[in-house]
Amino acid sequence: MTTLEFITALFYEVDEQLRTIPKPPEAHLWPREVVTLGLVHARTGVGNRAFSRWLTRDYRQLFPLVPERTRLFRIFRTHEDWTQAFLAAPTVLVVIDTYGIELSHRRREGRRPQQIGRKGLSNHRWIIGGK
Repeated sequence: MTTLEFITALFYEVDEQLRTIPKPPEAHLWPREVVTLGLVHARTGVGNRAFSRWLTRDYRQLFPLVPERTRLFRIFRTHEDWTQAFLAAPTVLVVIDTYGIELSHRRREGRRPQQIGRKGLSNHRWIIGGK
């Protein structure tokens, strides 16, 4: 699935849920566009500046009225509750992050039969855990 197909499918799912929310008269983006962009930003896992450059460089045709970077992220902040409804609740084993999560010290590897996680490299260091 390409990024364009992913964004289109995500927009369709968000549109089905937020169809009843009207666009404020002074807004440039529809609420479903704000939520879609917020979810894509959460999924990419990059910083604000890198996300804004990537969005305007590669996907401007999908969102032609996207505002400049600081205004876009202020919109994300004010409508964070809409986006939170689509994200999964974090649990012990369900966390999306680019860094590995160390669940046990390396010296304790294999001491328990029901060990959670496995040995691997994360950011140039060995951990017992997962990503």
